[in-house]
Amino acid sequence: MTLQVQNITFSYKEKVTINAVSLTLEKGKTLAFIGESGCGKSTLLKLIYGLYDLDAGEIFWKQTQVLGPKFNLIPGMEFMKYLAQDFDLMPYITVAENVGKYLSNIYRDKKNDRIQELLEIVEMTEYAHVKAQYLSGGQMQRVAIARVLALEPEVLLLDEPFSHIDNFRKNSLRRKLFKYLKEKEITTIIATHDSTDVLSFTDEVLVMQAGNIVGRGTPIDMYNHPMTRYTASLFGDVNEIIIDDELKFVYPHQLQVVSYSNLKVMVLESYYRGSCYLIEAASEKGILFFESPQDYPRNSSVYLEVNV
Repeated sequence: MTLQVQNITFSYKEKVTINAVSLTLEKGKTLAFIGESGCGKSTLLKLIYGLYDLDAGEIFWKQTQVLGPKFNLIPGMEFMKYLAQDFDLMPYITVAENVGKYLSNIYRDKKNDRIQELLEIVEMTEYAHVKAQYLSGGQMQRVAIARVLALEPEVLLLDEPFSHIDNFRKNSLRRKLFKYLKEKEITTIIATHDSTDVLSFTDEVLVMQAGNIVGRGTPIDMYNHPMTRYTASLFGDVNEIIIDDELKFVYPHQLQVVSYSNLKVMVLESYYRGSCYLIEAASEKGILFFESPQDYPRNSSVYLEVNV
């Protein structure tokens, strides 16, 4: 294992924010932190980067210990890059200048080629000579991603890296970025609330709640076999249904309409999603959500069957 987080604890104003967290991550792998707002995702990223001093525990990258501000005049480790949610761009210089800020000026052609390569990855080539102050939030976020990649770090820490980017561009950007990170074997940790980031692009997912790790596994296992409603809800709407005397967490697409079953529901609301309708319905056990290719009128009754 290359990254080792060993039983770390951190408190903010006497409140424990990270509680005895341990994890390991191999070189070139991508790990996602997911959890509700305030669960400690961003704080854990900052601790791994060395922005805060630990109350207890240790962090190592290979054989190098990650140390906080007490030990470093400038917090942060040189072999890591951390993308914060505030982007931290310089507003009065151009996009290209922001991306190339930390690149050497000795070989100007190589520097310009590198800047061009990175701008193509984040789809910002046409804005190369625009000052950062004139960009939208999503454009600033894309430039910030390019800048943290400029020196090709060994470890990349991303805090909600696509939160300001339009959906139509987000999917393309994610594919390009994570493909690049895999090709370069850059060890990556992403804190996100977006299940698409987790399911499509990460090797492992770590579920956090109130500063604790409450689950870890592959995205497929965590999605298909959630141990708690909290974990299942991080991937979308979820139903609690008793099947063979056992409580199961069932996603809306795992319920289908049949001609007859033991599960009868009454339609309350219908929400069009493009590829299907999300139907909110009432059963004897409470509210359920299911997906359907067709709409159903309010107060109509249908029978459902679990298909897992």
